[in-house]
Amino acid sequence: MDFPLSFYLLGAVVVVLTGMSKGGFAGGLGTLSVPLLTLMIDPLVAAAIMLPILCCMDLFSLAAYRRHCDGTILRSILPAAILGIGLGSLTFAIMSAEYIKLMIGGFALYVATQELYRTVFKKSAAPPKTSSIKASICGFASGFGSTIAHAGGPPLSIYLLPLRLDKTVMVGTSVVFFTIVNATKLIPYAWLGQLHSQHLLASLLLMPFAPLGVKLGVYLHHRVSTDVFYRLSYVILGLVGLKLVYENFYPALALFTAPAA
Repeated sequence: MDFPLSFYLLGAVVVVLTGMSKGGFAGGLGTLSVPLLTLMIDPLVAAAIMLPILCCMDLFSLAAYRRHCDGTILRSILPAAILGIGLGSLTFAIMSAEYIKLMIGGFALYVATQELYRTVFKKSAAPPKTSSIKASICGFASGFGSTIAHAGGPPLSIYLLPLRLDKTVMVGTSVVFFTIVNATKLIPYAWLGQLHSQHLLASLLLMPFAPLGVKLGVYLHHRVSTDVFYRLSYVILGLVGLKLVYENFYPALALFTAPAA
């Protein structure tokens, strides 16, 4: 499969934006990687090309944030995420990405709308809820969505944002979480035959833009206040949710209502 020059131009922009997200600025940007690339290529191919690049970004992000991870939160969400990766791997070739993106988008919109309501009407924030059930659900959804379409960011944000952690601790926890998740995903992606030479070559050609995006994200992270950071995170979460719902509602509905062959 030969990719046109226009694909690599779009890919370079996508990698930089995703790297900025990995670097701690505007976390929702990372969720846009596969949807943007699917403007030109199949979603499964886009996911396969992005995975080695994401793993490379994780290493650069770890260098900046590895000391800021909340181990308690990580231990509460990671086991369920691994289970989500397992189920996502088993359904990778048959599960409709439209369904997954639609569900994730709906949850993201709900959380962002809830925060907008609280901000507009000056409602006091409820005490953070850190139940093991919520951690398991969000962790599982993140691992599953990440495996299907690298869309694990919104479920994790749904769990982390209401906790109002220090912005650097939140980013550090996300970085370590997705470093483990993405490294784990290499196993099923290889088993499914997605890491073949043509996909890896495309990944390699786009790889140089990964550290550029991460460094830009780290730079911006340390120059944005915590309040602005959270407001921007919720805005991006809402926009990503809206985009996912808008783009996948009718395709998912069509698949659901299509007559059996």
